[in-house]
Order: sequence, then C-alpha cells, then structure tokens
Amino acid sequence: MKKIVLFAAAACCTFSVFAQTNTKVRNSLYYAVSFPNAAHHEAEVTLTIPDAPQGSFRVRMSRSSPGRYATHEFGKNVYNVKATGVDGEALPLKQVEGDVYEVGDHANIVKISYTLFGNHTDGTYVGIDQSHAHLNMPASLMWVADKSMANRPVKFEFNDLDKYGWKVATQLKPEGDNVYSAPNLQYMMDSPTELSNVKTNYWEVVNTNGKKQKVGVAIHSDDDQATVDNFAKMVQKVVLEEKAVFGEQPDYDYGTYTFLDDVHPNNFGDGMEHRNSTCIVDRSEKIAGNEKDLLGTYSHEFFHSWNVERIRPKSLEPFNFEHANMSSELWFAEGFTQYYGELILTRAGINSVDDYTGTIGGLVNSVLAPPAPARYSQTQMSRDAVFTDAGVAVDATNYTNIFTSYYVYGGATALALDLRLRSEFKLTLDDYMRQVWLTHGKPEKAYTIPDLQAVLAKLTNPKFAAEFFKDYIYGVKKSNYEALLANAGLVLQKAAPGKGWLGRIPGRAGNGGLLITGSTSSNSPAYKAGLDANDTILQIDGKDVKDAASINDIIKDKKPGDKVGVSYKNRTGSHQATIVLEESPSVEVITFEKAGKALTQQQKDFRSSWLSSKVK
Repeated sequence: MKKIVLFAAAACCTFSVFAQTNTKVRNSLYYAVSFPNAAHHEAEVTLTIPDAPQGSFRVRMSRSSPGRYATHEFGKNVYNVKATGVDGEALPLKQVEGDVYEVGDHANIVKISYTLFGNHTDGTYVGIDQSHAHLNMPASLMWVADKSMANRPVKFEFNDLDKYGWKVATQLKPEGDNVYSAPNLQYMMDSPTELSNVKTNYWEVVNTNGKKQKVGVAIHSDDDQATVDNFAKMVQKVVLEEKAVFGEQPDYDYGTYTFLDDVHPNNFGDGMEHRNSTCIVDRSEKIAGNEKDLLGTYSHEFFHSWNVERIRPKSLEPFNFEHANMSSELWFAEGFTQYYGELILTRAGINSVDDYTGTIGGLVNSVLAPPAPARYSQTQMSRDAVFTDAGVAVDATNYTNIFTSYYVYGGATALALDLRLRSEFKLTLDDYMRQVWLTHGKPEKAYTIPDLQAVLAKLTNPKFAAEFFKDYIYGVKKSNYEALLANAGLVLQKAAPGKGWLGRIPGRAGNGGLLITGSTSSNSPAYKAGLDANDTILQIDGKDVKDAASINDIIKDKKPGDKVGVSYKNRTGSHQATIVLEESPSVEVITFEKAGKALTQQQKDFRSSWLSSKVK
C-alpha cells in the first residue's frame, strides 16, 4: 500500500496546502507521512479529515489486510495518537479499544496524528529504515470508522524523499507535485507503497482490445540496473504466457501494473497480490543468481491480477478491515493460482520438464501423503485460513493432522482437472479459466462455488461438473494421478519403496534425548506407537537418539514391517514401546524417459500441448 506524508508545517498551513492541491474535491481525506526518525524505524503520520462526521466518531487501525485471510494486530505499532483542530488545539480523544480511538467534540476539520513503528519487511507489515519505507497500508494508516467516509477520495503526500534519496513506487494514482490519490478506502488499503532508491524497467503491452498498457518492475535491491533490465526480460515472458491463458490482460485502472520488489537477507519472504500491483519481498542477497527462485513468486502474484483481484469470490466482497473475511473458495483463488504459477514457468522456458516434475510431485504428495486431506475437504481447509494464513498463535495446534494448505490442495485439484479435461473432453484448464474470466472476472461479478460449477457444466456437461464438485471440492475423494499423469508420459511412483519409515519427528535435542516439539502425524508408525509432543525419545533399537538425523541413521537399513523398540520419557515417567515400520506414503514424479520407458507419440503430443508456450 502507499504511504503518505505531510509537510512539517503548522496545522493551518498544512490544510492550506491540501485545499490548494484539491480544489475540486474538497472533502478528500489527506494523509501525510514523514520520516524524521527512520533510523529507529519510525514514521510520523497525519490524517486531515475535512467535513468530519458530526458528533463523536471513531478512528482505528485495521486488523485485516488485502491478500491475507487471518487477523493481525496492526494497532500495536501505533502510538502518540493525538486529535486536534485545524488550529492545532487538542480535541477530546479516548482509546476505547486497543486499536480504536474516539474523537469527542470537534469542528468541521479534524487532524489525527500518530507515530508508526515498522521493522518487519514483508507483504503484510511495515519496514522502515534509512534505506526504505516499505508500507502495507492497513498496517500503516489509521482510518475513520464511519460508513459515510468509505467512499471519500483520498490524497497522499510523501515527505523526506530527497533526504533519503527515495523514489515512490505504488499503484496509487500520481497527481503531480508529489501528491498521489485513491478513489476510496478499499483502493487505498489495497495499494502497497515502496519508498526507496528503486530501479525500474517498464515495457508496453498491447491488450487484445488494442489498448496499450505498461507493465514493469520497481526493485529495491543491491543489483545494478543491467541486472534489473535482464530480469525484467524474464518477467516479460511470464506476463505474456499468463495473458495467453486468459486471452487478454485486465484493463488496469490507471494503465499500469507494477511488480514492487524488495530484496535483502533481512527481509521476511512474502508475495501479496493487489489490484494493479503486487508486493514481493525476498530474503536473497540480490536478484543476480536468484532469478528463477524470484520468478515463482512473480508468476503466482501476476496470475492474481485475474484470479482473485477480478475473478473474485463473494466471500471477500467487500473486504472487511476490522476482522478476517472467511472464504470457502481459497482452493480456487489461491490453489488454482498456485498451479498456474509453476506451470507458466515451464511454458515460458524458465523451468525444464524435469524441474516441473518435482513441482507436480509436491502437489500430489500434498493430498496423498498427510492425514488431513483424507478427512477434510478443501472448502474446509479454505475456511481454516482465518487461523493459518500467517495467523499468530502462541499455543500449540494440531495442524499436522487437521490441516493441509489450500494452496497445494487446490493446486493438486487444478492439476487433476486440467489432465481430465485434456484426456476426456479435448479441452484444457486454460479453456475453463478463460470462461470463468469472461463470466465473472471481466464483468467483475463476484462468484460462489455453485457459479464455478455452472461454468464447468457449460464447458463440459452438467453430470461431469456435478460429480467433480461433489467428489473433489465438497468431498475428499482423490484423483487417480498415476493414470492421469501417464497420459503425458510421466510416472508416479513411491519415493522410498522398500524402505522402513516411522514418520517425521519434529523435535530438538533436550532432556537427554530428542524432545518432540510438535504433533506427530496420525498416519505415521510413531503416532500409532503412542509418541507425541512433549515425549523425549531416549533410544530407538537400542541406540541413543540425540537428534532427528540419528533416527534416520538407525532405521536406514530397515524395511517395512520391521519392528524397533523405543525408550522414551515424559511427565508420567519412563516408557517402552514398539514401532512397526511402514513404507512412506510419499510419492515422486519422473518422466518416462528417466524411468527407462518408451514415450509414445500420443504422450509426446499430450505433454507438448500441456507444457509448451502458448504465446503466439
């Protein structure tokens, strides 16, 4: 999102600047952000509210953010909150909740000012230092909690740019004279802003309707311009391949789409989609040498400019900044995007087929290996996002056994549907996504799950669509991935055939052995033997256990069915148990060629149609 800065002038002078800047829309809210203490991660924010609501009203920080599905306590990093009139006289202000303040008696114009702290550079929070101000708006901007204000236009001004050598990178509309704007609260909150010495590279893309638009990168990293320019050429390939899926690009509101990227080892990796931009944060040293890793996030997030930003579930409309919107559709919104994000890299020639088989194996494993997908549908996993999407919990959870990410769950479903459409209907998932785009995305008509089923029914037939959604979306049935992948000359096989497996043991050295620190998986031999969190494993098969690596060494020559004794202790005392080893449920995918199998012409054609470039 974008950041705003007001000139450090007297209150009356500040509003005078505002009034002169915006003579046509005098009721615009006006934010100003300055950075007198950037070295200590602080910004000073001022919000000027003309035509303030009559009587007492409330201002607040958000607890939710576009692109995130769990709540976050942004109010904890806001302090020194004050309310004044245009003349600088203090107004009554009461903190009624941790992140909510009530303004008492006031005149027509009210100014809210506060200090913002930010030292967590990712797509959700705020990162401020002398090198940059990385601003996600819900984590940055206090707003008026009054329905009458939701559609007020908003103006922004960024100060101290020359002081730090910063430029402005944002999807906010530039108005000139260092002023930016948003049409309303929703767009403002959806507009991340990077203030730094960004290096940019923009290029023109002509849409199918003949409209010329710009797409580009704005990167804050320790790379030279030549590296950024070369990387931009790789991004262009991704952009064109994704355009080919839908047949056209969205019409970006102000004619430009920007990849905002911050690359530094101190960051917290993330990617966050927005309507006309995406916020990407990477923990690499620099772009050079890490291009392929970065492009996976670029590909995923750009696909969101269709799927999520315009092909939008009703459950996310309108976005609520006071608590998390719960959605049953994230398997499609995020999962199908996850599938295409990796597929596009192969179509663009960035990843090889062998690279892609590893991705496919990961998707299939996500639904076949862990216990949760056998018990819970992907609609339920989508709803669990209110707890799992970077949600913060200090207490232990049982996610090992009750949750599988809707990203990979939905991605595996997209893979199966794509292969079935190709083999059973001579259609593709591209055809389906294009129809969803034309029906719901392009006209921006929010969808429900029955709407998605209706589009599939129109493309195939009602019986197929009804059964697919009953079995795989609402239900927990799993596709026959082995047969589906064979159509493309790919082999699905056990990852560790004939080898003994007792399950993953999350733990650390402690209490004289290996202290189990999290839940064991309910489909693992260790769980079946009674081992779980807070147990300390002392010995397995008579050998001391100090860490997870020692367990692997102990059972490396064991086979499924072998029994090993385990000595462990917990608060009830010392115990003995027997673990019956099994074969790991994990699978892998390799090409027929690697498996030493002959590839038919039909399989070659199927694979080429699926994985080759679609750019004409």
